[in-house]
Amino acid sequence: MGWSESTTPLCSRRSSAHTATEPTRAPRTRTWSIPSADYVRVYPMLTAVPLRAADGAYWVLPTADGYIRALPGSPRQWKSFVDLIDVEPLREPEWNNALYRLANADVIRLLATEALRERSRAEVLSRLESQQHRRFIKTHTPLDGLPLDPRATYLVVARHPLDMAVSLFHQADNLDRRRMAELLGTPSPTAPAGPPRPIRDALIAWIDRDVAPADALDSLPGVLWHLSDAWLRRHDPNIVLLHYADLVRDLDGEMRQLAHRLGIAIPAHRWPILVEAASFAQMRARANQLVPDPVGIMKDRSAFFRRGSSGAGRELLSAGELARYEQRAAAMAPADFLAWLHR
Repeated sequence: MGWSESTTPLCSRRSSAHTATEPTRAPRTRTWSIPSADYVRVYPMLTAVPLRAADGAYWVLPTADGYIRALPGSPRQWKSFVDLIDVEPLREPEWNNALYRLANADVIRLLATEALRERSRAEVLSRLESQQHRRFIKTHTPLDGLPLDPRATYLVVARHPLDMAVSLFHQADNLDRRRMAELLGTPSPTAPAGPPRPIRDALIAWIDRDVAPADALDSLPGVLWHLSDAWLRRHDPNIVLLHYADLVRDLDGEMRQLAHRLGIAIPAHRWPILVEAASFAQMRARANQLVPDPVGIMKDRSAFFRRGSSGAGRELLSAGELARYEQRAAAMAPADFLAWLHR
C-alpha cells in the first residue's frame, strides 16, 4: 500500500504504517525531515540540502494525536488510501486517473485532513490492519537490509547489470530538475541544462567506479552485492528470484509460476487478460496511469517504459571494455551466479 518509508519487493498479508508524534523543535513543515545528504550518496541526482521535508510524494497527514504518512501513488495504493480514510467522493472514477489526482492534490489533502482530524493514530492503524487483502511493498533495499519475516514472500528481480545501468542513466535524464527543486524547497536551476553525458561514457565510468556497496546501491559493487546475496538465499521457502530476461522471454510462464509460489488461484479465462496487461506494450500505452510519478518529476512518463528488452549495455561497449566489465564482475561475485545473471 505504500505506507513505509522504503518499500520492498515482497508480498505480505500484513500492513505497515509510519507514525510520529508532533515534533517539539522542528517546524511543522519539517514533520518528517530527512538529511538529504544520506540520499545524495546513493542518488546523486538529488540536490543536497540540510533537510528534506518528507512530504511531496509521501504525504504527512495530521490525526487527533499525531501524524500518519501515506503514499497514495499507484492504483493499488490509491484504492487502499481511499478505503482507509473512507471519503466517498474520492471513489468517483475520475480520481483513478493519476494526472487528475496530481492536478487536484490540494483537494485530496483537504478531504483527507478533514477525515482524519478526529481519529487517533491507533484508530487509523486499526482500520489499516483490518484490511485483509495482500500487501505489496517495493524497495531497492537488499535483502540483508530488510527484516525477513516468514509470513512474507520476498520477490527479487534481477537484470543484467549493464542493462540496468543504461536504464538508470536514461531515467536520470528524464527527471525534471526544476520540479524536483520545487519539491525539495531549493532554488531552481537558473542556467539552461547542458547536454546529457554520453551514455557510453557514463557506463564505462560506472564499470570502473570503486565504492563500498552500501554507499552506492546502484553501483556495480552495490548491484552485485544485492543480487548475489539473493542468489545465495534462492532456495529459502519465502525467497523468489526472478530474471528480467525470463520475464521478457516467457511472461505467461513466469507469471503462472509466480502465482503458484504465492498461492494465488487464477481462473483460466483470466490468464490471457492478465498477461496482456503486464506486457511492455500495454504498460507503456497506460504510462499515465501506471508510472510511479505522483508528484510529476518526470519529463515524459512514457519514457519510463523505454525499451523492454536486453542487450543495451553490451551494444555500447567494445570487446575490450566488455572484457573489463566481466573481469570486474568476476572479482565480486561467484561464477554460477554470474552465468545466471549475464543474460
